Amino acid sequence: MYFRSQRKLQGELSLSDSLDGEGENGSLSLIDVVRVDDNMLEELDLRDACTKVRRCVNACLSGREAHIIRLRYGLNGQAPLTQREIASLCGISRSYVSRIEKKALEKLRVEYERN
Repeated sequence: MYFRSQRKLQGELSLSDSLDGEGENGSLSLIDVVRVDDNMLEELDLRDACTKVRRCVNACLSGREAHIIRLRYGLNGQAPLTQREIASLCGISRSYVSRIEKKALEKLRVEYERN
């Protein structure tokens, strides 16, 4: 009976089992090799938040507002730009970029909190 019950456990491993078989001193254990990032949940949460922001940008902003927000915060996969860089790129003043950004961020905040 004992041997039959032990046979069921034969394929199981412990995370503290040694991989190199030289004993406990300086040996590599399975837990050293199989490691899970502690920040996995944080990364998933951040990814969900980014997806939600992109959805809000598409849903509630005008074309110009969405374009400026994408450039300003790098939502298009590129590096974020300064207001001056966006102004020269779009052919408008930096203060106008600032006003559009401020208005767009308020719209995004309202839409984000609603969803």
